[in-house]
This record gives sequence, structure tokens and C-alpha cells, in this order.
Amino acid sequence: MSFGQEEREEETLAQEEAEAAAAEAAAIGGEVPADSDDPAEQPLIEAGEGEAEGFELAEKDLEDIASHGDQHRFPDNVPSPPEEPQQAEFGEADEAIPPDE
Repeated sequence: MSFGQEEREEETLAQEEAEAAAAEAAAIGGEVPADSDDPAEQPLIEAGEGEAEGFELAEKDLEDIASHGDQHRFPDNVPSPPEEPQQAEFGEADEAIPPDE
């Protein structure tokens, strides 16, 4: 076996290993169904179809909350129950906390 032939065999083996690794890497995550039958629409779907990462929807929600269109003060418009009185007795601090100057 000559030096050139060994080199070609190593290149072939390296190519086969690279192809096997690529096939294994491509299978990570399983099969992903296409979002659309039209491949031209795929980039639009992946990019949000003009929705700037939901900013338009968030802005609409903020406008609705600011105009009190949907009451968001309490969940289900029910205030939380009053707090129970605490039974613990609190002592004084070991050291006085100096006031901010």
C-alpha cells in the first residue's frame, strides 16, 4: 500500500464519519413537521409574519389596561382576604440602624 493510497483511504474514512455524524446530528430533536405546505411561506412563519415579536399585541394589551377596559386590579375582580393578625412578638434590634444622611 502506498502513501497516497493510505491518505485517500483516511480521507474516505473521514468523509464517511463526517456524513454519519451529520446524519446523527440531523436526527437530534426528532422529525419536525412543516408549518406550511408552501416552502416560500416558511421564512414568514418563522419570522412572525410581520408581528414584531408580539410588541403589537403587548401594546394593545397595555392600552386596554391603561383605559380600564379590562379590570386588572385583582384576579377575577375579587380582592384578597384580609391578613390574619400575627401571634409573634417582635423584639428590638440589637443595634440602632443609623439614619441616611
